[in-house]
Amino acid sequence: MTRTTKTTSSTEVALRRVNAYAQAVLDGNEIAGPHVRNACRRHFADLERGHERGLYWDDDAANRVFRFFEERLRLSEGQFDGKPFKLHPSQAFKLGSIFGWKKADGTRRFRTVYIEEGKGNGKSPFAGGVGLYGLTADKESGAQIYAAAAKKDQAQILFQDACKMVRQAPAIESRVKFSGGLGKEFNIAHHKSGSFFRPISKEAGKTGSGPRPHFALCDEVHEHPDRSIMEMLQRGFKFRQNPLLLMITNSGSDRNSVCWEERERAVKVLAGTQTPDEEFTFVGETWEGSDSVFAYVCALDKGDDPMTDPSCWAKANPLLGTILTHDYLAGVVAEARDVPGKLNNVLRLHFCVWTDADKAWMPRATVEQVMSEWALPEGGPLYLGVDLSGTKDMTVVACVQPTGFITVTREDGETADLPTYDAWIEAWTPGDTLAARVTADKQPYDVWVRDKYLNAPEGKRIRFDIVAARVAELDRLYDIQSIAYDNYAYAAFKDELDIFEVTAEQLPHPQGGKVRARPSEEKIEAAKAAGEKPPLGLWMPGSVTALEDLIVDGRIRLRSNPVLMTALMGSTFNHPPDPHGNRWFVKTRASVRIDAAVALAMAVGAAADKPTVTAQSSPWNDPEFSLTKIGAQ
Repeated sequence: MTRTTKTTSSTEVALRRVNAYAQAVLDGNEIAGPHVRNACRRHFADLERGHERGLYWDDDAANRVFRFFEERLRLSEGQFDGKPFKLHPSQAFKLGSIFGWKKADGTRRFRTVYIEEGKGNGKSPFAGGVGLYGLTADKESGAQIYAAAAKKDQAQILFQDACKMVRQAPAIESRVKFSGGLGKEFNIAHHKSGSFFRPISKEAGKTGSGPRPHFALCDEVHEHPDRSIMEMLQRGFKFRQNPLLLMITNSGSDRNSVCWEERERAVKVLAGTQTPDEEFTFVGETWEGSDSVFAYVCALDKGDDPMTDPSCWAKANPLLGTILTHDYLAGVVAEARDVPGKLNNVLRLHFCVWTDADKAWMPRATVEQVMSEWALPEGGPLYLGVDLSGTKDMTVVACVQPTGFITVTREDGETADLPTYDAWIEAWTPGDTLAARVTADKQPYDVWVRDKYLNAPEGKRIRFDIVAARVAELDRLYDIQSIAYDNYAYAAFKDELDIFEVTAEQLPHPQGGKVRARPSEEKIEAAKAAGEKPPLGLWMPGSVTALEDLIVDGRIRLRSNPVLMTALMGSTFNHPPDPHGNRWFVKTRASVRIDAAVALAMAVGAAADKPTVTAQSSPWNDPEFSLTKIGAQ
């Protein structure tokens, strides 16, 4: 789609390059994702009406940084070793925008930059080059340039890219001095201006007081545990006229992170959807407000599948064909298909997909196929999984009800009757600390409480008698066959169940991969009668596998609940698995509360322990609820 833009003078060399890329993206000649397309629309909109807000394009400033990169910098390592840093059109768009846009007072418009791209698209050399420009060519006296990261090694990657480029560029190397041996540098000094460039990390601890950064270059923002390192550096911006916070990153898996917050802000800025409270308005095709934020956020479009469609790869990898090769990405994709455990990391690192956990359990779409709104059943057998909490976690009771059997045909042509189930969860969290944990966990607990997906009784911890009373009520409404439980605090909870005269069988459910609870006598006797080995017993690896099979095969119907969906998507396993391939949930590795997933797995494990129990009626006859993977006969 062609945009009407401000007439570009023949002398505006840099603007022509920036416009050419933006126009190619909007015309579809340069493949780009939705947020990059928005960045290009924003650029043209500002050329048309930015002057109304005091913005203007300084072509000399943009061209000066272009010449610095392409005439002075030399790349290092691999096929580009020693070659000039020739800017890819997408890099020219980013670099020109950052340095070319000015405010009415002549200072640079953009103070915050967020760049999210796939791995291997030259983010670190790009940021290193920006740092070297700030050190030697930005006319800033006493400039302090920091390469910042969560860990020292990560900060060194960006900094070492800058060091290697200096070593390759005599025109720059003659003007600076290194501290530290070759490959172990820890400072680059530009004595003429009294400036320096050095790495800094949260891991290194206290780094001295009062840094006054000119540029803060934050690498792999998705790995930053909090804002501390960035905020420390930003506090020093008040001493500078043209400070720059440049964030570069791959996509992450933690939606409770500083990186996700920055990404969300960046996407809103590009789409023109900041709220009035954030001093942002959207007028036609112009972006007013948030003028200090530049964003280049790579992402796939809805419906894109990089596992099957290579045509979308460039949306996450703008330098595909320049640095990255199609053959390399094809190999990565093939490996992800062969090893499902690698899928999430491949999607996250190479295709800018924010996954729900580093290690994939199953795609969100697979769970959504078996999750829907439906009324709770009346009566019938029921199995429970109980995961109790202290003051921070949730207490969850998961309910699983057998609904019958379905006949399926296996690959070998044989038929088998497999059980089907309905399942739902009921969850509690302390009401007195709800608001604090909404902020701390960055989860909408208050909304879930409002919408009745989560109970929040008064108090700083969940009283077990409240939960026991609900279990007793379930026992009156249904026929509870057994209750699988985690040992944490269960002795006290059992006392409450005794008070309410709940007499259902209670089964310990070990959470790790080494201890197994004794299987039921029925299963032991059935195995003996069939001449088979005794079953393994109730334990988390077995229950996880059983739940996984039910979801993938479409033999379980989950009642819609964002508490459960969040837990299932954030569930993280032991990594690597044990020598036998067993997996179990590990709460300490998860970025969200996964208590609902734990409780559901335990309830499924309890139900699978007695597969002969059936329901009198089955909702599986409803044609709107069909199997997703196996074919019913």
